[in-house]
Amino acid sequence: MDAAAAKPRRRPFLAATPAFAAGTDSPRAFLERCLSVIAEREGEVRAFVVVDIEKARNAADESTQRWRDGRQLSPIDGMPVGVKDIIETIDMPTGMGSPLFEGWRSERDAASVKALREAGAIILGKTVTTEFAAVHPNVTRNPWDLDRTPGGSSSGSAAAVGCGMVSAALGTQVIGSIVRPASFCGCVGFKPTVGAINRGGSHDYLSQSALGVLAADLADAWQVMKEMATRCGGDPGTVGLVGPAVLPEASRPARVAVIRTAGWATASEDARQAFDRACARLAEAGVQFSDGSDDAAISRAEAAIKDAQALSRAINAWESRWPLNTYGDRDFAKLSQPMQERLKQAEAMSQDDYQAAITKRDRARLLHAALADRYEAAITLSAPDAAPLGLASTGDATFAVPASLLGVPAMSLPLLTSGGLPLGLQLIGFSGRDAPLFGLAGWVSSQLS
Repeated sequence: MDAAAAKPRRRPFLAATPAFAAGTDSPRAFLERCLSVIAEREGEVRAFVVVDIEKARNAADESTQRWRDGRQLSPIDGMPVGVKDIIETIDMPTGMGSPLFEGWRSERDAASVKALREAGAIILGKTVTTEFAAVHPNVTRNPWDLDRTPGGSSSGSAAAVGCGMVSAALGTQVIGSIVRPASFCGCVGFKPTVGAINRGGSHDYLSQSALGVLAADLADAWQVMKEMATRCGGDPGTVGLVGPAVLPEASRPARVAVIRTAGWATASEDARQAFDRACARLAEAGVQFSDGSDDAAISRAEAAIKDAQALSRAINAWESRWPLNTYGDRDFAKLSQPMQERLKQAEAMSQDDYQAAITKRDRARLLHAALADRYEAAITLSAPDAAPLGLASTGDATFAVPASLLGVPAMSLPLLTSGGLPLGLQLIGFSGRDAPLFGLAGWVSSQLS
């Protein structure tokens, strides 16, 4: 299938709920529309590891009755949601994209999944992840063009949302695993401040990893995050994501920093032009832009994240030493070559090496935080171009990794295109300022949509 023939459509949920309350639509009917897309496209897109249709229909019927009775559990009561297969579910296996864990069950829900169920969301199925949410690709294909990567590691989540199989799906990001696939599959991708959502039961034990969402639109993205945060909080020791009960109001920023990451060297001409046009339109609407050429503070922040990918991979390697070093007691040959190489890198590192890497990361975070006094956010591309051809890799993450290194909120908005395919515009915020980033994203979207 070529890109022109695919024409995927996202399926926002909150926009449909007034009709639920009025009785002219229902969560069950909404679910059936999702299932029709799954029936039509799942065989080729392969976004899911498992789907539990019968249980989803029963949950949708219960939600439909609650909406009729005016006693819905939350604004996302009845929302069909996918769960990245790195995150535990009591009623489905959690295979982590690895043959080592095929069919493995924890017999519990992750904190995030339990929170979603308490809010009335329908856990439709487990979405495909790369092996251990890292770099080794899995089976999912891009719904816009089946010959192109969907990105990773939240590949199934992005593909499912991007073509309307679900309204939202959980993802995690430690390098570029939400921002990049959202860009490639044409949906909203939100990676919050590190620690904003409790990661209990999510098998990504790395210090940069954050649990976030891929969603049909900003309203759905915020509401999923908010409903989780109010029920499971953040990681231990953190308050978690805070903000209004519904999507923050759109707010025009006064000043925005243009961040040219290491990815600019590989960005296509189409991508650069699309970015420049977007910034020009925002400038016409009153936004003041600055970059490293006219603000030394931006230049220093850019220099500090220049090697963000190599630095992040070193940190991740050390932090992955366990559990990778336990898999030799099982069937080490079932680990991909990249995972075996990660363990070798970890075993070649010393504690001093790790400390030096963390110190370097801390300095980068301080330099980025210093921009908060002058700018509401930073802006850049989500990826160097639209999804590349081929399924042997998940694509270039150089645009997505800086926000992971910095531990700050980042969002990919499906506002740009290149060659007729989706390309995300990325907004990068400041630690703990997740809600303001949504307000800014709402205004940007209104100007560029």
